Amino acid sequence: MITREDIPKEVSRIADTLEDAGLEAYLVGGCVRDLVLGREPKDWDITTNATPDQIQALFPETYCNNDFGTVGVVNEDVEDLRLKVVEVTPYRKESEYSDKRRPDSVEFGVSLEEDLERRDFTVNAIAFRAKNATLVDLFDGEGDIRKKRLKTVGEADKRFTEDALRMMRAVRLSAELNFAIESETMASISKNSALLEHISTERIRDEFLRIIDSANPMLGVAMLEKLGLIDYVLPEIKDSIGCEQGGIHTYDVYEHLLRSLQAAADKGYSTEMRLAALLHDIAKPATRREGGRSKKYTFFGHEVVGARMTAKIMKRLKMPREIAEKVEMMVRWHMFFADPDLITLAAVRRTIVRVGEENIEDLLTLRICDRIGTGRPKEQPFRFRKYKAMVDQARRDPVSVKMLKTDGERIMKQTGEKPGRKLGFILHALLEEVLEDPARNTEEYLDAKVAELIKLDEAELKKLGEAGKERQKEEEEAAIKEIERSHKVG
Repeated sequence: MITREDIPKEVSRIADTLEDAGLEAYLVGGCVRDLVLGREPKDWDITTNATPDQIQALFPETYCNNDFGTVGVVNEDVEDLRLKVVEVTPYRKESEYSDKRRPDSVEFGVSLEEDLERRDFTVNAIAFRAKNATLVDLFDGEGDIRKKRLKTVGEADKRFTEDALRMMRAVRLSAELNFAIESETMASISKNSALLEHISTERIRDEFLRIIDSANPMLGVAMLEKLGLIDYVLPEIKDSIGCEQGGIHTYDVYEHLLRSLQAAADKGYSTEMRLAALLHDIAKPATRREGGRSKKYTFFGHEVVGARMTAKIMKRLKMPREIAEKVEMMVRWHMFFADPDLITLAAVRRTIVRVGEENIEDLLTLRICDRIGTGRPKEQPFRFRKYKAMVDQARRDPVSVKMLKTDGERIMKQTGEKPGRKLGFILHALLEEVLEDPARNTEEYLDAKVAELIKLDEAELKKLGEAGKERQKEEEEAAIKEIERSHKVG
């Protein structure tokens, strides 16, 4: 039972101001649903019979939020961002949705009942009047909450034809709340999945990210695939269904990716980590071939191809650049820790330089999710502890120009060289020396090396300073050529 005491005073104050002016005010939507569930709402929404002008006249600081008459009422001096702005929307009735995205027109001044009838799911169509603690539940949304069931308000086909994004929202709410989607609603989503092509990439992306960030993203992605919605989000993953791996893997590539994603969610990892877990083996189907004596299959170069596929996926979904670059990097380098017996400390140091020291822990974390996704019980066996020890040791060694036992000023005094590009090339050439062998990071060795390097021209110095990058580029090109030769994969 919801009581007035469950409502923050900042929200009650807005509702009371409307009521005191002779108007109606009801909490509505997700905040009421969450209160019924005993969860803390993430935001607060009020609906009223007031017009937008009437709402604005009652509050000192407001702004119009959208074309639906929503007014954002600002609570000053409030630190909790969830209470900083409370959205107040007039009761409204919506016309046909000819573009499957937004109503052609909106009518204000209707009743609360008509306003609730236009909402998406019964669990979101419950209103609560704070003034007298009255719950208005015309479609048994409270009953569906008790049953942990998602069901549309009225005819499912009509709701999804009005706004096709509601199909994604159903999957997202199912993943967030751990609710089942009612059978008729589910059948309607499957039937109308193609309507999602009318929805903008940005809106689809935002719902997809909320699924990824939910408590049950494995369920969410599996539901997107089952209902035919994955074609408009991540069609590349369909090739992984039934793609057997063999070896240490209990599951096919598809289930492995979903379980790796869920492992990241269970540990509360970031959006970027969850996406990387979902995509790290996305290219395995494209690179699979029959193995040799010890393996049934090999997936040579799948991390290289996977990084390229990830870049395309991130671009298509219009992901923010910082997310896209981080996920692509983790997919590209997730195989670095494949076998500690074949990794040298020099290689670990170069990887730290290549991906950035701030990202090396994330690569190790992704390795944990990857392992959990194989179905193996232990998260951190001996081999993983060895990876971690090598990283810790490599971090104590010089991995940047700033950690060299020399600097630009010392080199200028030694050689008479002026500030410029040549000085930078010399420093990076010295770093390559030290990455190979940290024992070379002494003033004596570096001074002697500077005496040799200063005689070279800029082009030669640049080549020495970028030797590590060139090796990486050559390795990637070789991998791609081999993949293209074997599988005709670009």
